[in-house]
Amino acid sequence: MSGFEDPAFFGDRWAAVYDERTEIDPAAAVEFLVWQTGSGHGRALELAIGTGRVALPLTARGIEVEGVEASQAMVDRLREKPGGNSIPVAIGDMADVPVTGPYGLVYLIYNTLFNLTSQERQVDCFRNVARVLDPGGFFVIECFMPDHLPFDRGQLVHTRAVSEHLVDVSFARHDSSRQRVTYQHVRLSAEGMQLHPVTLRYCWPSELDLMARLAGLRLRARYSDWDRRPFDSSSGSHVSVYERA
Repeated sequence: MSGFEDPAFFGDRWAAVYDERTEIDPAAAVEFLVWQTGSGHGRALELAIGTGRVALPLTARGIEVEGVEASQAMVDRLREKPGGNSIPVAIGDMADVPVTGPYGLVYLIYNTLFNLTSQERQVDCFRNVARVLDPGGFFVIECFMPDHLPFDRGQLVHTRAVSEHLVDVSFARHDSSRQRVTYQHVRLSAEGMQLHPVTLRYCWPSELDLMARLAGLRLRARYSDWDRRPFDSSSGSHVSVYERA
């Protein structure tokens, strides 16, 4: 398998720059996940664990974290960090959830569910998460709300001058019939040009809720963000908590 349909495609191309290029502060997510476990102790599974930016601080809070990651390059980055060697990681497609469980908490954050590029594989992910959840366990996902307004005839270009010697340019193409957005992030510098592509198959919350129902899960709560602000029509993202029905 090659191209966007390869589960390792994103991680293999982004691993070297992921921490630098994605400005994510994991603190709020960690606090939410600790709160969601109740006591702050237990066994948790992170799908698409990546470089461990959430898993490592969560482990430091007393939660036993394991991971699934398709890209060995991402896991190698995790292993380079303090404590990274202590987290068990299964190499495989997150839609298959290639572990046995059970887990009191499974989480998949930062829109990564949308990296599964078909509805079928997204449904598979929900079904396999339900398989490894403890009775009363929770599946937590973080996703953006689809917004078509920035696109002009299905296209979007964004530029950012990082410094006098460095420019980032992003190109995006939106295919509404497939609910898919394909990005090409280009970095131009004196050293040359770097390309970091990604494609996403987005969903509205109602579709995610139906996937959960098909898997035997039900929505327990939905928030606008990790700080548990109410979710409403103005929300640009959501944190959704599903439980075993």
